[in-house]
Amino acid sequence: MPIQDKTLRLCDCNGTLRVDAKRLAAALRLPGVPVVRRELCRKQAGAFQEALSDADVLVACTQEAPLFTELAEAAQSQARLSFVNIRETAGWSAEAGEATPKIAALLAAAAMPEPEPLPAVEYRSSGQLLIIGPPGAALSWAERLREQLDVSVLMAGGGPGELPAERRYPVWSGRIESIRGWLGAFDVQWRQENPIDLDLCTRCNACIRACPEQAIDFTYQVDLAKCKSHRECVKACGSIGAVDFERAAAVRSERFDLVLDLSREPLLRRHDLPQGYLAPGDDPLEQALAAQRLAALVGEFEKPRFVTYREKICAHSRSGILGCTRCLEVCSTGAITADGDHVKVETHLCAGCGGCSTVCPSGALTHAYPRVPDLGLRLKSLLQAYRDAGGRDACLLLHDAETGREAVLAAGRRGRGLPARVIPVEIFHIASMGMDLALAAIAYGASQVRVLVAGDPAEAYLEALREQHAVAQRILGELGYAGAHFGMIPGDRLDAALWGLIPAGGVASAAVFNLSPDKRTSLDFVVEHLAKHAPAPKEVIALERGAAFGTLTVDRDLCTLCKACVGACPESALIDVPDAPVLRFIERNCVQCGLCANTCPERAIRLEPRLLLGARAKEAVTLNEAEPFHCVRCGNIFGTRRLVDVMLAKVGGHAMFASEGARRRLQMCADCRLVDMMESKSEPTIFDYPGRK
Repeated sequence: MPIQDKTLRLCDCNGTLRVDAKRLAAALRLPGVPVVRRELCRKQAGAFQEALSDADVLVACTQEAPLFTELAEAAQSQARLSFVNIRETAGWSAEAGEATPKIAALLAAAAMPEPEPLPAVEYRSSGQLLIIGPPGAALSWAERLREQLDVSVLMAGGGPGELPAERRYPVWSGRIESIRGWLGAFDVQWRQENPIDLDLCTRCNACIRACPEQAIDFTYQVDLAKCKSHRECVKACGSIGAVDFERAAAVRSERFDLVLDLSREPLLRRHDLPQGYLAPGDDPLEQALAAQRLAALVGEFEKPRFVTYREKICAHSRSGILGCTRCLEVCSTGAITADGDHVKVETHLCAGCGGCSTVCPSGALTHAYPRVPDLGLRLKSLLQAYRDAGGRDACLLLHDAETGREAVLAAGRRGRGLPARVIPVEIFHIASMGMDLALAAIAYGASQVRVLVAGDPAEAYLEALREQHAVAQRILGELGYAGAHFGMIPGDRLDAALWGLIPAGGVASAAVFNLSPDKRTSLDFVVEHLAKHAPAPKEVIALERGAAFGTLTVDRDLCTLCKACVGACPESALIDVPDAPVLRFIERNCVQCGLCANTCPERAIRLEPRLLLGARAKEAVTLNEAEPFHCVRCGNIFGTRRLVDVMLAKVGGHAMFASEGARRRLQMCADCRLVDMMESKSEPTIFDYPGRK
């Protein structure tokens, strides 16, 4: 629903904000000038309650959103409520007097309709918990948690401890071999290496009393460093058979819903651990906080399916030959794995960062939370509202919904706030801000885009953003757009970085198109618009290696036009001409994945990263062509003369092709070759060889 159809409630928060209602009404094309309250959450709450009879209410306050929601529930209102922060993000600023265009932009963005819901990924957890760690800590937490959860313990790493007097839960020991899975489905495999099998052990203490070195304690495990191999413990155990030094190290596996890893370093070596896997280390406070969270992880849960995947255009591999591996390298959760010629996305592990879609050159992986067209429309709308209210040189500050949001709010509460031209835009994860969205923001009229790096994002994400920004900046710089358009700002340097930022050159006319769900199509629209309004137009822009745009060069002296490269190309950049030895190429489709070069048996193909602008990029050009070779029997074209000549030179001296007829057969198409073999009276058969009847 457009903002003109919404009921707007504004408040200056006890006079601490400057809200110019007339300018806002003009910029947002509102049907009337909205009233600016002073105490909407206190004495003037009735003004909010009056609006609850309307269908859609937008409140310019997030601090009291719980109160307003409670009032709506008490009134049994069916109104759709939405909230937007204009206080810390705009009004509380050293440039508060110039913040009206930004407030208009924030209101316009908040009025955008909610994106369509996404398919859900489901989790089911019944509370089966495995605690892994040193005996003392693992057993201690097992005793605390056994009443709330179905506890099992895997003692790993050695150390003091004592098994409980009652066998209330399973206790094992061993070395972890693997942990795979997610909340509700963790498959844990470990190798039992100690001579005492805790499943067989009756905890009778006979082995402890019998051991002359006191190498066995009340964890009922043998300290092999102390053991002198007297084997008195074996004798004491007797027919129970729990102690066996000759037992082969057995591999065991079980499935659990939750894992509490008390190891000093997490056994799962990933930057972002799966849901349901808690690794607080050996800090007692962190362990207590993790234990507190476990109870909330029992039940049924769901999350959005964050990405979509189109394997047809994936450039990972063809026929076992490797091409693009960018998504595999950037994923911090291990959700993406190679799967033959394609990749597989385990949606239960995916955390929704969007880094895979950012680095994917073809758009095979697409971030859906939010979808690119939805986020693009939001950016276009807020930048248009900013311009309509008289704003200039807009800088978009992209931040996440957690630590990034807190950093922005803290800047407004404690410092100078944000400059009037800096518009904060909240996204689910900063890694999803790829080159397509960054360049689109400039095409829509932004002067700059800055990404706020708060918290502890994976270094692979930051490196991916740097590479994306570098390519995008190169394109803008070569087109004559002056200044630094893209960059990242550490959370602890937000104030200094923003207030020292110099505006960069923007487009003379903002784009009006919407972004496409297809990444390459969106980039086509965006780059075409930027080139059209470029201060210094260019036809070709040289790019660094690794860019997802470029051409190919073919060594015609090496190329035999076998066209293996055509079959390997997933993007239809290389195309075949039926019944003609011609290799053609459409540069717009090429993502520089390297599959063609890696597939070419003659190593005749070289990649050349660049951006070709204009209609030529979409036109098919000839990379190589050769004289066709006609079948000597039927006259049909079946290859090139050069290919046949090379074949004759390589195999012509072989005994199988000693006869003139055999050599002539190499100059025939496949059908004629078969017919000629069947017609030939002198053609040997299997029955002509000795021993055959």
